[in-house]
Amino acid sequence: MQKCLESIKQQTFKNYEVWIIDGGSSIETQNYLGSLEKPFYYQSRVDKGIYDAMNKGIVLSKGEYLYFLGSDDELFNENILATVFAEESSTENTLIAGKVIYEGNKSAFIYNTKKKLKDVYWSKFMWVRNGLHHQSTFYKREIFDTIKYDLKYPVLSDYWLNLYLFKNDFSCKILDLPIAKCSSDGVSKSGDWTIYQEEINLKIDLSNKFFKPLFYIIAKTKYLFRKQLND
Repeated sequence: MQKCLESIKQQTFKNYEVWIIDGGSSIETQNYLGSLEKPFYYQSRVDKGIYDAMNKGIVLSKGEYLYFLGSDDELFNENILATVFAEESSTENTLIAGKVIYEGNKSAFIYNTKKKLKDVYWSKFMWVRNGLHHQSTFYKREIFDTIKYDLKYPVLSDYWLNLYLFKNDFSCKILDLPIAKCSSDGVSKSGDWTIYQEEINLKIDLSNKFFKPLFYIIAKTKYLFRKQLND
């Protein structure tokens, strides 16, 4: 966590607040969080998973844009926030999204083989796989006045939210630069079939049950491809 927070403290852009939502960590961790000074704040209480924690952070936040960074992740460099918000026109976009660099062993096949740099997109291909990553996406605060992360999707609720926003024609500015460095060893990268079942269900939720056979074929193809590479 300290590496993550240091990457924020080092930013040349300073117009931000940080809410750390702690799901009930050790006394040592809570003491460390309690020692942080403004603009770092924290709340420590048991939650129902990552998206419940993110929803709690949404309620507490006051910024114009919200950004979600995991405790194992870090911002790409000290100038990245300044770069993202350098143009005044950037505040006209509902979402602003860049790329992520994944570090770890899982899912390397979907990244640039040299840099593990994952591309970002905002197109109909969103119905095949998630084109945005919460570690590299800035969401306008007003989005969450009417919607939050859906807890019935414990692993892929970020995909559900992004697909919902795409389907409803929210605007997204795509930046051709990395925003964050992240671990590729998370639950969503495990390749377990239950995750693909969750993907099928969220797509049906946002479209029509008659597309279930198509969504199943897409999910099964991705699952078998990942399984073959992992084996």
